Amino acid sequence: MLGIFGKKSDHPMADLKSAQALLADLPKNDALKALQELTGWIESVREQAEFRLEQQVMVLRLLDETARPFERKLTREYFAVSALPPFQENRLWVVLNEFFVQLLQAYRSVLARVRNGDKGASSLRAMLPLIAARGVNAAAGRLKFAAAHYAFVDQEIWVGLADFYQHAEAQQYLNELLQLYAGAESKTSVRQEFATVLMWHATCFGTLSRNNMHLAERLAAYLSQCFTVSAQRDTGSRFIFDLHQPMSPMRLGADAAPLPSLRFLGVEKLQPQMDGLLKALEKNFVPKEINLGGVYEAEAVRSVALHLAECMAWPPPMRRNARHNIKVSLSVASGFVGVMEQAFNGLNFGSDANASWRAEDISTSGLRCIRPAAGADKIEIGMLLGLKPERVERWGVGIVRRITRDPHNNQHIGIEKLANEVDGVALRERAEDEEQHALWLDSPGGNAAEVDLLMSPASFTPGRSLHTQLGSKRYLLIPLRLVESGVDFDLARYRKVEEDAAAGEVD
Repeated sequence: MLGIFGKKSDHPMADLKSAQALLADLPKNDALKALQELTGWIESVREQAEFRLEQQVMVLRLLDETARPFERKLTREYFAVSALPPFQENRLWVVLNEFFVQLLQAYRSVLARVRNGDKGASSLRAMLPLIAARGVNAAAGRLKFAAAHYAFVDQEIWVGLADFYQHAEAQQYLNELLQLYAGAESKTSVRQEFATVLMWHATCFGTLSRNNMHLAERLAAYLSQCFTVSAQRDTGSRFIFDLHQPMSPMRLGADAAPLPSLRFLGVEKLQPQMDGLLKALEKNFVPKEINLGGVYEAEAVRSVALHLAECMAWPPPMRRNARHNIKVSLSVASGFVGVMEQAFNGLNFGSDANASWRAEDISTSGLRCIRPAAGADKIEIGMLLGLKPERVERWGVGIVRRITRDPHNNQHIGIEKLANEVDGVALRERAEDEEQHALWLDSPGGNAAEVDLLMSPASFTPGRSLHTQLGSKRYLLIPLRLVESGVDFDLARYRKVEEDAAAGEVD
């Protein structure tokens, strides 16, 4: 077969017409299958030693551009507001993650051949900005789907990002404007793509739920013109990335040494754009120029925008309480139902047996635990956990705020403590109402006149007072506000008024 550059090859993609015919036969109405096929072709082309460099680039571009509509459709489905069945969610994740794995490797292979001076490398000079920008974008895809599964980040992602940036900087095409893919509303550059993915990762990885992490990535793209990368520190610098020892970007400290390999990631003129965004969202309006890859409520977008604003502010948010090293085994009950079982002393809703974790450090407001790789329960940001240290009789409760994974696949879980002890209570609005079970967390913030209740999802109703009994005392609970709506619970605050036994009788 005569290849598109005159070189004989038996590869089906070596001839442009046959390549186009193969792509024309893709199952257009089955995005999952189509993306799987295209991912296989990308891997095959990357491994094809007979392809000349410019031939490999041309076919890779064709495959990448053909794949993107399918990738975008599946990504929208994966990050939809409505939760997917676990099987479908995992199936989509596997296919999308593998696409970005193969795409990043393919663009890194092209860059390596360019650096080696393979025949035809000089003719690709005009295409280098696009190749590098798409390589950075593929690395961003890998990071996004690692974040979605709270997965360990492969070192090759950081090395790839450093390689693309260093080559663009050395060859002076770092700031060349380009259209990343057809249909893109604005132009970008290698520098802008690099800054955006690192700023997003530095502010969001392991700290937001899957959907909020997706919204943060979309908001970071919207704010990308405000992000900077520089070899010099300035007043806008927030994080650092080491090109010679690439790893997750780190928050900038006051004593950061100005090494030649360091690049300072910062914000420039961010405040006016962020203020305008927050004002629009406060009015329940999502600016039309923000591509969220789906339809999301303005309040959900606003909560993520506030998170970004806090993380990008200066001075950075400080840890409220000192942490202390500790080695303690914990019994852990996952989710609202699991905690309820413990609070109600053996009440069984059909949940799994408690897990055993190890606490590594602790403060007055939280703790960090290590969860073995073999843990069966799915743990997510925002999930409620029941916690009982060894040799302690009562159960406490906390919320998962951070998840990372080490090279051994163990999860490191940061937990905000809500209470060291909880009590199960039964709630009723009227005597004839069915009981609603909840968890009583007394005196939030030391205010003895108030109480926080953990309730089942969508249970809190403003203006709906409740009655309950704790020990020998009866209370009227007057709603104040919904503190947080979590994965499977409402955390609500009430004013508590002790009632006389006769006046408070609801049974």
